[in-house]
Amino acid sequence: MLLDNFRLLVGIDLGTSNTLAAVAGKGIVYNEPTLVARLKKKFGGKGTILAFGKKAKEMLGKEPKQMEIIAPLSGGVIADFDATVSLFSHIVEQLNELPSRFPRFLKPLAVIGVPSGITTVEQRAVKSAAYEAGCRKVFLVEEPMAAAFGINLPTSKAAGNLLVDIGGGTTEITVLSLGGIVLDRCLPLGGKKMDEAVVNFVRMKYGVLIGLPTAEKTKIAIGSVLAEKGKEKEIIIKGREMESGLPKTVKITEAEIREAIAPIIQEIIANLSETLEETPPELTADISKRGIVLTGGVSQLAGLEKMINERTKMPVWTPDEPQLSVVKGCVKLAENRKILGKITILK
Repeated sequence: MLLDNFRLLVGIDLGTSNTLAAVAGKGIVYNEPTLVARLKKKFGGKGTILAFGKKAKEMLGKEPKQMEIIAPLSGGVIADFDATVSLFSHIVEQLNELPSRFPRFLKPLAVIGVPSGITTVEQRAVKSAAYEAGCRKVFLVEEPMAAAFGINLPTSKAAGNLLVDIGGGTTEITVLSLGGIVLDRCLPLGGKKMDEAVVNFVRMKYGVLIGLPTAEKTKIAIGSVLAEKGKEKEIIIKGREMESGLPKTVKITEAEIREAIAPIIQEIIANLSETLEETPPELTADISKRGIVLTGGVSQLAGLEKMINERTKMPVWTPDEPQLSVVKGCVKLAENRKILGKITILK
């Protein structure tokens, strides 16, 4: 469209842990933790924003009493509307500063990926936040569909595709065919729950308190779901001993992280197996040929592909940069309005 030369076409993956934005023709231009640092209103701060993303994350657990670090989303949906509007405004402001061959007379058009289990009220909250932030047009797309477009799955054909998107706040298990969703399960499980499991494990076993950022770094550094031959990885972490209140250093092993996150992984795989049992036989046959596709940041956990393969007896594969699948799909759909109109869940 001619008008698209005079506005930004933006794809946004509004995630519980990380928010990503991509612009047509420019690729990924924003990839930051979904966090906002602001002054508390009761201290006379009037909700003044201090930092976003990585800068806000650096403050987490270290902030003074007059400051708060807000996670605007919980389980993939808006938990703090004002913080979400501020985050959207920050993103739009950064995108508008990108160089362009054409003057931008029109406000951005945004395609935003949202969980498939989102309610109508939650959908409207996301759209309202995006409009208040300065977007001219806003389209919402279910994340599994966006991810499928992002990795070029042939979803429009009469053939089954099974996609498992494991993000920070949710896990979505989706069977796709003929451009739509046949079966879908949205679980409140993801990277955040795993981080909390690591925190609880260290507290129970060693009597040491650690923060969620430390747990996340530990999971990323040595996290796995299957024991492999060779030396197990180890990491030294620091926390506060519960009994004395003094700093303490402990050594955590790869096996201990496996033990901590095992219940969450098992629940995800159990739901995957149940979804396969509910899938029509014709689509199951297609999936057994095409394989189960893993996307989302947590899909990169070592051994996950192999474990799912052993449990389901089906091939499993992960695309390059699985954490970018949704945002890539959103920006592709922003460029292709014809397909977008067919799969948008809220106009």
